[in-house]
Amino acid sequence: MKKFIVFLMFLSFPLNIYAYSDTVYLGGETIGIDIKSNGVMVVGFYKVSGNYPKTSLIEGDIIKSINGTSIASIKELTLAIEEALKLSNTINITYLRAGKEFITTLDLIKDKEIYKTGLYVKDSITGIGTLTFIDSESHIYGALGHEILEVNTNQKLEIKSGSIFENSITSIKPSSNGNPGSKNAKFYYQNTYGDITKNTKVGIYGKYTAKLDPNNLISIAKPEEITVGPASIYTVLNNETVEEFTINIKSINENSETKNLTFEITDSNLLNKTGGIIQGMSGSPIVQNGKLIGAVTHVITDNVKSGYGIFITTMLEESEK
Repeated sequence: MKKFIVFLMFLSFPLNIYAYSDTVYLGGETIGIDIKSNGVMVVGFYKVSGNYPKTSLIEGDIIKSINGTSIASIKELTLAIEEALKLSNTINITYLRAGKEFITTLDLIKDKEIYKTGLYVKDSITGIGTLTFIDSESHIYGALGHEILEVNTNQKLEIKSGSIFENSITSIKPSSNGNPGSKNAKFYYQNTYGDITKNTKVGIYGKYTAKLDPNNLISIAKPEEITVGPASIYTVLNNETVEEFTINIKSINENSETKNLTFEITDSNLLNKTGGIIQGMSGSPIVQNGKLIGAVTHVITDNVKSGYGIFITTMLEESEK
């Protein structure tokens, strides 16, 4: 079995009619991604005085309040616990699991004069990906072609706020079968390109606010225009330079929600540098016959020269929701 690695005027429109542009700005740039979660996620547990905490919390739960005090960050969580300790070392925790709200208690354990929860938590994710497109009229962008998951829990991160920003590729860890490689980058947090408003199973989306190149417009291809055969992907392997590399589309699947294109890399320069598809390449635009047809989404880990792509029309439709 193959393994895979790894979003006030009333107008009436017919169903499934979308207003995205016929042309978009082509992406390919590597982007830094910073997401603040809507709450604090439990990502693991540690022993305090030789024991794990006795709690009904599990990895992936989102902590929303402590003793009735709403929290949305680790800093707020810490302050709420400090306040709760003035009354008791047992705290009430309201949390979300699969969209449903629950309440539990947790006994804080004193260890060397410090009260500890036994919980590993996270309130943000930082990483890199590739910009796919920017709508020529709305300036809404799409990137990645898949959702962002918290690595420890494999849970989708619900966004409170986020941004995309400039980065520069400093080195490449090549892929080999069974071991997908990655891009390594230097981040420039201060040079933001836009916000992040949605994290969905077909990519991340937001408003692009940086300067655009008017010469970088490209037409959109509908699924029925795509053919098996040669195509190109656009991505960054060094510094901030977007390069074009050849691929071969092997199959087209209009019935899949996200894995619409199966392709293999045929470009010797790309293979010499990366060994195949690498992490950080998600979102790299796929172009055929001068039109944008999709984006790279997954590497097939037992054959890293091959991967999957999503239709660009699927990403554009999501951007309009």
